[in-house]
Amino acid sequence: MRRLYHPMMLVACALLVVPATAAAGGKLKCSLSFQMSGWSVFYKESSGTGTIRCSNGQSMAVKLRAKGGGLTVGKSTIDDGHGEFSSVVSINELLGTYVSAEAHAGAVESAKAQVVTKGEVSLALSGTGTGWDLGVALGNFTISRR
Repeated sequence: MRRLYHPMMLVACALLVVPATAAAGGKLKCSLSFQMSGWSVFYKESSGTGTIRCSNGQSMAVKLRAKGGGLTVGKSTIDDGHGEFSSVVSINELLGTYVSAEAHAGAVESAKAQVVTKGEVSLALSGTGTGWDLGVALGNFTISRR
């Protein structure tokens, strides 16, 4: 199955949705690099690890977990994932559970883009990897210290 859009276009559009108050209220810009793998058969579960790096030089090793349900089926691995957070005052604001909603379809070499939110903090995720998936899912995306 071939995608009709480029995943970075989804990220660019998603960044436009980040609440203005979140972007204006913080001082730090932080990013996430990560790897994840998971499966889904009506219930979706993925886990992985990553590193958050902020503009003030702070960094934090993190564990990632995504869980949810919907009409989904598939198995995938993201090897080269990237994320951009909305501005925050402290790196610790980035820990916690984010709400996610997604529609996805891919085969063999898969690409993914998604935005998750936690209060006024948003995270735009993108990545490439392998696997196959199809469906619509709602759930959560949790970031915790490793």
